[in-house]
Amino acid sequence: MSNETIAAIATPLGSGGIGIVRVSGPEAPAVLERLFTGAVSVDEMESHRLYLGDVKDAEGTLLDRALAVIMRAPRSYTGEDVAELQLHGGPKVLAAALSAAISVGA
Repeated sequence: MSNETIAAIATPLGSGGIGIVRVSGPEAPAVLERLFTGAVSVDEMESHRLYLGDVKDAEGTLLDRALAVIMRAPRSYTGEDVAELQLHGGPKVLAAALSAAISVGA
């Protein structure tokens, strides 16, 4: 296990209806908090439950309206905190969301 927080596009390359950007590691909740604005804060999100909200980059530019989920350790595939943004599946949207995740700590 590493103490790094990583991010990647978790769906196949190309256009699709839905695309996922996954963040995994100790800073995953903080990264999600910096990118996603929904009805509740990330600290208030229930593990494994989807929430609707806006995804914005570090400058506050709206990237997409999306779903977010936090899967809290140890109840994730890797055993560590995992956050996902489930966005519209266009390559530009996914690339922008991935870039934003990296710029805020992944």
